Amino acid sequence: MRKAKIFLINGVILTSTALLLRGIGLIFNIYVANKVGSQTIGIFSLIMSVYTFAITVATSGISVACTYIVSEEFAKKNYFNGIKAVKTCTLFAVLLGLVSCFIICLFSPIITTYWLKGAVSNKPLYVIGIGLPLIAVSSVLGGYFSSVGKSYKSAISQVLEVSVKIIITIFLLQINISKGIEEICFSLILADVIAEFFSFSLNVIFYIIDKRKYCNKRNLPIQMKRKIFKISFPIAVTSYMKSGLSSLKQFLIPLRLEASGIAYSMAVSSYGLINGMVMPVLMFANVFISSFSSLLIPEFSRLLAKNYNNRMKTVSDTIFKLTFVFSILVSSIFLFFANDLSLAIYQNLEVAKWIRILSPLVFFMYVDSIIDGILKGINEQVGVMVCNILDLIITITLIYFIVPILGMKGYIITICVSEIFNFIVSTIQLKGRIKFSINILDYVLKPIIASLIAFSGSSIFNFNFFNNTINIIFKICIFVLIYFLALFLSRTKKKRTTHLIVIILGEVTSNYQLGIILI
Repeated sequence: MRKAKIFLINGVILTSTALLLRGIGLIFNIYVANKVGSQTIGIFSLIMSVYTFAITVATSGISVACTYIVSEEFAKKNYFNGIKAVKTCTLFAVLLGLVSCFIICLFSPIITTYWLKGAVSNKPLYVIGIGLPLIAVSSVLGGYFSSVGKSYKSAISQVLEVSVKIIITIFLLQINISKGIEEICFSLILADVIAEFFSFSLNVIFYIIDKRKYCNKRNLPIQMKRKIFKISFPIAVTSYMKSGLSSLKQFLIPLRLEASGIAYSMAVSSYGLINGMVMPVLMFANVFISSFSSLLIPEFSRLLAKNYNNRMKTVSDTIFKLTFVFSILVSSIFLFFANDLSLAIYQNLEVAKWIRILSPLVFFMYVDSIIDGILKGINEQVGVMVCNILDLIITITLIYFIVPILGMKGYIITICVSEIFNFIVSTIQLKGRIKFSINILDYVLKPIIASLIAFSGSSIFNFNFFNNTINIIFKICIFVLIYFLALFLSRTKKKRTTHLIVIILGEVTSNYQLGIILI
């Protein structure tokens, strides 16, 4: 009971913090996107794909190894070994961060000349290299805090990081907004690196204070370097492949869109529209999923160490039911309210079309996030990476051959194939280790029916506040309330529930012509 309580408390802390930060981040990203335009966002997204690859090299699975080993050692009361693991992982993180910095600086001329087509100079990439050792160490310390059930310390450092990033970004943009794409990208990246420094400093202070209570609890030493290497090396190798292929994919998209017959600037703008404007909106609510997903790694590590197989199955069943219900709710909101959300967020309907088309993928992306967390917790990190690599190879192939023929339609098809493939393979992998069960009626059909009922019910209400954003917020709140009310009523006797659903759907069809609306 105490373990469950700690897990829930940490989940609430992470979710609340992540929701706050994601909300602030989304608003800020919208502010930046509206200020600099989709073309600049597209170039910045391409630079960030390089940043992501560099971070992968810098971390190389060390944070996962730290989380796994500390969780395992602390569960066995081997506190000294756990602290020793953190120290060793930190040393590796610093070395890998420096190696990653060197690689970025070495290859930056090639990246800017051939992949970015001279849109920016090497300067933004050099700035990226400065922050890599700091990010690597912070990831290790974040894994430690998650393992010992003190996620609030990571949450505090994240709040500081986002706050500093926003303040510095606004300041730098005020100076450089009129100086072109390169100076804007440089401002955004420099602000991020400075913010990482503040977050790193606070994480180090928190760790130094926290480790004191464990340092004196000594026990027999273990071959920590070998254990870390055993866990992190396969993750590192597959991570390099995954991140490298992912960066290649991102750069390939505008190049193949250009091959379809449009100018490169327009191709980058279209890429920025999807990757920098639509996807952040669709992934916003994933904050509720990702917070608990990160906590599933140490939780399932402890259950696996103690061979609690039945407990793992029970926890998995509960998590999947909640995730399915939530994911279908969010997917429905994007499907039914795409126009309203596009107007409220970006003050135009350009994004609405793509939000509506990609909204069904929200379900697959959110559930897959949970599956990945569980797989990493039961030491299936390599399997997760292999799945991602296969996904990327298939996606890159589709981008190369289909996008020049179909243009943006081809790009959307590759996104759909990628997410569904990843979901299916990850589910099969997890099913091979944990014999969980999915009730299609309760997990899928009832939530879908509830969303249809909620849409028809919320359509009755017409709010006329002074602000359109307030109107859509109230309408979505009504939608959510009716959705959960419909799910609650579905828990009554089957005959009564079936009768109720038939009546409501009959009203929906006759009064609102839902079939026509959906088409």
